[in-house]
Amino acid sequence: MAIDVKEIYDDLKKYIDKEVKIEGWVRNHRKQKEFGFIDFSDGTCFKNIQLVYDNSLKDFDEIQKIKIGSSLEVIGMVIKSEGKGQEFELKVKSIKVLGDCPDEYPIQPKRHTREFLRQEAYLRPRTNLFNAVFRVRSIAANAIHTYFQNNGYVYFHAPLITASDCEGAGQMFQVTTLDLSRVAKSGVVDYSKDFFGKPTALTVSGQLEAETYAMAYKKVYTFGPTFRAENSNTKTHASEFWMIEPEIAFCDLNGVMDIEEDMLKFIVKYVLEHAKDEMEFFDKFVEKGLIEKLKKLLKSKFTRISHHDVISILKDAKVKWEFEPVYGGDIAKEHEKYITEYFDGPVFITDWPKDIKAFYMKLNDDNETVAAVDLEVPGAGELIGGSEREADYDKLVNRMKEMGVPREGMEWYLNLRKFGGCYHSGFGMGFERLLIYLTGVENIRDVIPYPRTPGNCDF
Repeated sequence: MAIDVKEIYDDLKKYIDKEVKIEGWVRNHRKQKEFGFIDFSDGTCFKNIQLVYDNSLKDFDEIQKIKIGSSLEVIGMVIKSEGKGQEFELKVKSIKVLGDCPDEYPIQPKRHTREFLRQEAYLRPRTNLFNAVFRVRSIAANAIHTYFQNNGYVYFHAPLITASDCEGAGQMFQVTTLDLSRVAKSGVVDYSKDFFGKPTALTVSGQLEAETYAMAYKKVYTFGPTFRAENSNTKTHASEFWMIEPEIAFCDLNGVMDIEEDMLKFIVKYVLEHAKDEMEFFDKFVEKGLIEKLKKLLKSKFTRISHHDVISILKDAKVKWEFEPVYGGDIAKEHEKYITEYFDGPVFITDWPKDIKAFYMKLNDDNETVAAVDLEVPGAGELIGGSEREADYDKLVNRMKEMGVPREGMEWYLNLRKFGGCYHSGFGMGFERLLIYLTGVENIRDVIPYPRTPGNCDF
């Protein structure tokens, strides 16, 4: 029976000088006249294993013809390596080709651009960079579930098809079974004949539905895909992405900031401990000083400061801004960068102007700001956005009117404030933005397996 390469790395003493069978793929093949070396991976760990063979094998000439990308079954002896770069290697006794690979195989042992590899996205996890990225994605996902499960949260599966727009921005993908060519000809949309009998769309957030379950379980979290029809081609935007959205009853703004800080530190620590080889690779080849940056975050006490005071700091700075900071206005990337450098660490910016935040956020006593918070981290900017939710029925109704959010179809959400409502808070963290921060890979298209962006829906 074949064993995993990871098993050999995990317990070398058990396997040294023992015969094993492994199955996997050729990453590289270096041939000499009387011997050869094959860099071999089975995907169970980041490291390859070197196969060594020589002309004492009866099928030496056939082995020399094995091409990069081929899948193999290999039987051999695990021995200490005499060469540099590896502690052990496998001295081949026999090789069986399970799946041949032609010369035009795109992933050759050379440097490929990330743009090229996006075009070959179905093959890119076979490269070192993307093998590391998507293993860290898996490990980080497990860290998120571990954190919330260990802290008593219920995992809530938010619906992907919805009739409500959480953000009120209207940037939603419509869901329909109507014949669009007929609709175009008639110029009339009769939603009563559509599948759900009314307009529906893919969700932009599971928050509103998660709030309903927080009123029963106290602590819940969602972790799943969300969709935004935002025609943006930046490095940090995608039309389909994953969100982590906890909702906590009997929790105020300070409480939710405590949770954000605790969660983020747990995830970072977990990834550093469980993806050591991958993180060392990123630190060496993607972002110099990445591990040091993440370890510094673990030791940091996150600063808490109001939006008003941040604007004051920015205005007093001896900096020529591309976008001038304004009281009552949003802050730009350059401002996020400055403020994290100013405090030399992560910063919670609280109490944002109500006019630039969502309708569901709690109105502060000044009637000008809401109990909202954005977490800015060094090198990445905004990572998490959260707020205390508006618990007052009348205030929430007024905010919806002010912001043009239709009340129709939202009665269930308003009723949460009537039927045993309580103060509660929550936040959202884009999973891909977290991965950008963890890996140093700066483009969202390179931390999600098959990116969906404007004009791109391949694979």
